Amino acid sequence: MQITQPSLAQFRRIVIKVGSALLVDRQKGRARHGWLAALAEDIAELHARGADVQVVSSGAIALGRTVLGMPGGALRLEESQAAAAVGQIALARIWAEALSHHGITAGQILVTLADTEERQRYLNARATIGRLLEMRAVPVINENDTVATSEIRYGDNDRLAARVATMTGADLLVLFSDIDGLYTAPPALNPAAQHIPVVPRITASIEAMAGGAASELSRGGMTTKIEAGKIAVSGGTHMVIADGRPKNPLSAIANGARCTWFLTSSTPATARKIWIAGSLEPRGVIHVDPGAARALAGGASLLPVGVRKVDGDFQRGDAVIIRDSNGTELGRGLVAYDAVEARAVIGKLSKDIEAVLGHAGQAEMIHRDDMALVIG
Repeated sequence: MQITQPSLAQFRRIVIKVGSALLVDRQKGRARHGWLAALAEDIAELHARGADVQVVSSGAIALGRTVLGMPGGALRLEESQAAAAVGQIALARIWAEALSHHGITAGQILVTLADTEERQRYLNARATIGRLLEMRAVPVINENDTVATSEIRYGDNDRLAARVATMTGADLLVLFSDIDGLYTAPPALNPAAQHIPVVPRITASIEAMAGGAASELSRGGMTTKIEAGKIAVSGGTHMVIADGRPKNPLSAIANGARCTWFLTSSTPATARKIWIAGSLEPRGVIHVDPGAARALAGGASLLPVGVRKVDGDFQRGDAVIIRDSNGTELGRGLVAYDAVEARAVIGKLSKDIEAVLGHAGQAEMIHRDDMALVIG
């Protein structure tokens, strides 16, 4: 049975990963401004049709080492961090300038491994990116190489991009590379290698097809892209690996250029709710009144005004059980307050939260996107 490839036009929230080898001229150590301007045109087209776009961009260390006059070859950790400190400024500037030509505001987000793995920091990062997207900005995200040690870093932006995609509920991850997708073997080593247009499921045989690092500027190759694919599809995100070297590479995908699609049978929302419902140990219980129970069944978030009682000792971002006035479990969710603050705002209107806590709090006790219900 032939599997139909998706169309770029069907996706509403897209993460685009751009590697150093594409963004930075290898010989000169400078940004490839013409190529970046063409990619910005593509991003502007997606943006204009209403899609949310995020960019995970490498290049800070490559740009910074040029500015600092560092020689070629491997850098020690502290040298990489120094190069990143300088290069992050340059990287943010060139993205801001490229997107501003299309009236788009860029926002810089620097993350570490912990920001996507620890629940409280995960929620903070997710909320920040979400707010930028609501304001129609394009977040430009990179690993914070200035502070991340070798023990607490991703080390490649393929997997970082996949975690960002699942964290923010993206339905498509685009990994641009110097190859037009996955082959049955590394084509540079095996001329008989065949291109694979669609991967319905990542199997052991698919993983075995990956090769090594593609470039001295990059930290990963096809292996890290397959690892990124496993993260993405398990989170309900489709992924495509495409050749990013030509100008307007997104338009090329839209026009049918050869690439490899990795498909998921889930959606970001479904995968997230499965994770909340079954993968997290509840740390407390939120008891709600009948009105709140009806509102939850109708798809609403849980507001403090509908909460009757709070049990347990939990922190912001922990999973909690939601029960109605009869003690019946309605579902589970990630709570927006720690236990002390949650008890303080029980029964309060959202507009009164700041007066009670002394600082602005989230309007919802549990947002509907952070909730998996067994009702409705």
